[in-house]
Amino acid sequence: MPLFNVYPLYDVTPVSAKGVFVYDENNTEYLDLYGGHAVISIGHGHPKYVEAITSQVAKLGFYSNAIQNPLQKELADKLEALSGCKDYELFLCNSGAEANENALKLASFKTGKSRVIAFKNGFHGRTSAAVAATDNKNIIAPINAQQKVTILNLNDIEGVKRELKKGDVCAVILEFIQGVGGLDEATKEFFEEVDVLCKANNTFFIADEVQSGYGRSGKFFAFQHYNVTPDIISIAKGMGNGFPIGGILIHPSIEAKFGLLGTTFGGNHLACAAGLSVLNAIEEQNLIDNVNETSAYFIKIAKTIPQIKNIKGRGLMLGLEFDFEVGDLRKKLIYEYHIFTGGAANKNLLRILPPLTVKKEHINQFFEALIKALDK
Repeated sequence: MPLFNVYPLYDVTPVSAKGVFVYDENNTEYLDLYGGHAVISIGHGHPKYVEAITSQVAKLGFYSNAIQNPLQKELADKLEALSGCKDYELFLCNSGAEANENALKLASFKTGKSRVIAFKNGFHGRTSAAVAATDNKNIIAPINAQQKVTILNLNDIEGVKRELKKGDVCAVILEFIQGVGGLDEATKEFFEEVDVLCKANNTFFIADEVQSGYGRSGKFFAFQHYNVTPDIISIAKGMGNGFPIGGILIHPSIEAKFGLLGTTFGGNHLACAAGLSVLNAIEEQNLIDNVNETSAYFIKIAKTIPQIKNIKGRGLMLGLEFDFEVGDLRKKLIYEYHIFTGGAANKNLLRILPPLTVKKEHINQFFEALIKALDK
């Protein structure tokens, strides 16, 4: 049976990985500066991650959410302690799209309203409401387009005011650093005023931290660079270091009731074991400090390369913008220099999303290769 052909694939077949490196069937070593879309947070094959999953699956890999699972509470407590999101409550699911879907559903349930405000170049997932809130018509099917979504430009505070005055908006959803869209950020004033406006208009402020969360921005969450209090925070990618897990953090003012949200696989024993190992590694290895130190080093070198026209993003969620499309450059980096990087909706942008364990020596390796590739 052939696979449904929806992915353009590079001709590389990874068979193993360790730390920031991936190895193909010929044992060729690739420097991974993309982390599988920012999923690999604590490095490939981290010993504590492997041990946690191995130990847990030998005891109990899965049972339903109809029983007690102390690992969920342990994960929630650890997440509260490291993130600083005191008194938020956690609902666990399986992916970023599912996290945003539940965030939007909960906002609609609680406000009794159905329209969503989202932003140009935003990406929130590929499921029903999440994809409708994504600014990419090519991935929105007619069944998704039935959702009521208004897409505004980043920093259009007058547009936000105008739409909220209509009284039918259940949620404003945004990324504090856009991922797929190309590392764009709104101003501090915009983010903080949107938060105030949402609270004045019975509208949920949803922080999509699926890619920017778990230390990638240099703080645990990207919204923490600003004076805002999201009603719901969606999380996923780096949360499980490759094991499928997602969730939403829900402000304590939002009351739960039986049946409001649900999932079969979300918060299963293996997922919780993976999630706990990631949080423990972030804490024990001071990985957020490493993010900030390595990011500063990366940016310092990038500023010396004349072909780089703009450096975007924060922490280890970075973009290098050129005055040409980077598709061929990415291929050169993969096939000639054995380095994985990422692209974006902005075709001139090279995305850098390495494991949070990346070191200065790996940054040096990248820039040496980049300079050679650009010279060619």
